Amino acid sequence: MAREMTGAQMVVQALKDQGVDVIFGYPGGAVLPIYDEIFQQNDIRHILVRHEQAAVHMAEGYARSTGRPGVVLVTSGPGATNAVTGLTDALLDSIPVVVLSGQVPTFMIGSDAFQEADTVGITRACTKHNWLVRDTDSLAATIHEAFHVATTGRPGPVLIDIPKDVQFASGAYEERAAHRSTYRRPTAPDPEAIEALVDLIEQAERPVFYTGGGVINAGPAASATLRDLVQATNFPVTSTLMGLGAYPASGRHWLGMLGMHGLYEANMAMHDCDLMICVGARFDDRITGRIDAFSPGSRKVHIDIDPSSINKVIRADIGIVADAGLALRAILDAWTRRGRRTKAESVVAWWRQIDAWRKVDCLAYKPSKSTIKPQFALERLEALTRGRDRYITTEVGQHQMWAAQFLRFDEPNRWMTSGGLGTMGYGVPSSIGVQVAHPDALVINVAGEASFLMNMQELGTAAQFRTPVKQFILNNERLGMVRQWQQLLHGERYSHSWSESLPDFVRLAEAFGLKGIRCTDPADLDDAIMAMIDHPGAVVFDCLVERHENCFPMIPSGKPHNEMLLGEASTEGAIGAQGAVMV
Repeated sequence: MAREMTGAQMVVQALKDQGVDVIFGYPGGAVLPIYDEIFQQNDIRHILVRHEQAAVHMAEGYARSTGRPGVVLVTSGPGATNAVTGLTDALLDSIPVVVLSGQVPTFMIGSDAFQEADTVGITRACTKHNWLVRDTDSLAATIHEAFHVATTGRPGPVLIDIPKDVQFASGAYEERAAHRSTYRRPTAPDPEAIEALVDLIEQAERPVFYTGGGVINAGPAASATLRDLVQATNFPVTSTLMGLGAYPASGRHWLGMLGMHGLYEANMAMHDCDLMICVGARFDDRITGRIDAFSPGSRKVHIDIDPSSINKVIRADIGIVADAGLALRAILDAWTRRGRRTKAESVVAWWRQIDAWRKVDCLAYKPSKSTIKPQFALERLEALTRGRDRYITTEVGQHQMWAAQFLRFDEPNRWMTSGGLGTMGYGVPSSIGVQVAHPDALVINVAGEASFLMNMQELGTAAQFRTPVKQFILNNERLGMVRQWQQLLHGERYSHSWSESLPDFVRLAEAFGLKGIRCTDPADLDDAIMAMIDHPGAVVFDCLVERHENCFPMIPSGKPHNEMLLGEASTEGAIGAQGAVMV
């Protein structure tokens, strides 16, 4: 028998039925009935943020590190519009997030009432789907449908706009078990396409697996199958920024990250391969570089659960719409059934070529005894945290790319970053969301000082909820990536790429009741990092680094993969005036 309850009670009950254990939110008049119901229960924890954008980023960090959808509750008008950046970030990175927004009463919609906004219209382009619920009887079913849509097929954010009178009114609650959705996405691969792919695998002489965040979204079993398939075929594997950890960085087949700031050997292998097997990635422009020069001699296979991604950017010789894990399992099973035939001698020769590219040592940099190089800081952070139960989030900029290059991930769901949207301000709140999900883990946000300032108010959230997150700021007193592009691509015209009024980050931390640490000397770095790790609470670590260090390798805009800029220490060739050599 259907239970009678108010709309606000339905919201809380539906979240419980969906297994939600935490909400990230900020109250306001249009959601006070829901907040009143949250107050009267103890099953769901609420994390009070300081800004609604941060609430969505916290939910993203929670979702990315657990595989479960993150939940956000915001009020109408500015509460909902503040969440738009987070929604767009989650959409581009395929993160399952459910946002519940309050709305003015139904009879006031369209009257320009106080704190009214067309939330459904505004968020239509940055969600998988959204709903305006005008009837309390349909509220529970809509919430259950939203969770289904957010987590089915290619994951992504959804939003439910709930008018205040719908929260007060009573209606019949629909149980989750009774809900039947019509939203479906194909998950099993076409057997004929798998057989055609295995034909190419058997013929390949210079193959490469190109993997993305879709492998991680498919769950731990998908990553495990990827490792088995790579091991069995002896093929090299590379990854996008979002796919780090799907294949272990310690694995012998690992080429490192590819793309604009990817490793030399990864980009060269992508350019020269004869078979590219793309699994769970979308041929982003940061990966492809110049489209007409992207891997010109390869046959391309694209496996993605989103049919709109196939042939959207790069024409695939074989397109397979499927769950990444199921597709990888089907490939391994078919190839094993055939007797595991490959052109072994050719693949060995391919590995010799890859090893030659590795000798370029593209991440080499000139050390300093007087100034902390950002690469050195991350090398030491990696060395001192290796083997711990560690999760890494980042802000966006040079530090993000150095973190991807120098930190190593052997498991999925340990790396949280803003890839598609490149949202400065993502890392601080995301790290709190990860820490809420994993209270006993070591959670470190690698930040630049400029990105850190975007959402530094969330240090108040970290303090209030005693989340021991570590904010590791590579402080070069510059908008580092902007400055690098201005140096290399805009004639060294440094237009507004530095800040002259940075706060004292140690005192800022102390103002929030947290611990602050500053390090300026490479000789003191290890002890300072250990002090950060060993402190039981949240820490803001201000690591002053070389101001004008550039992040290499770098594929300049409009160039193909085989025309990378490398740093001075990476090659013996002649060095250009900009401290880099093109190879």
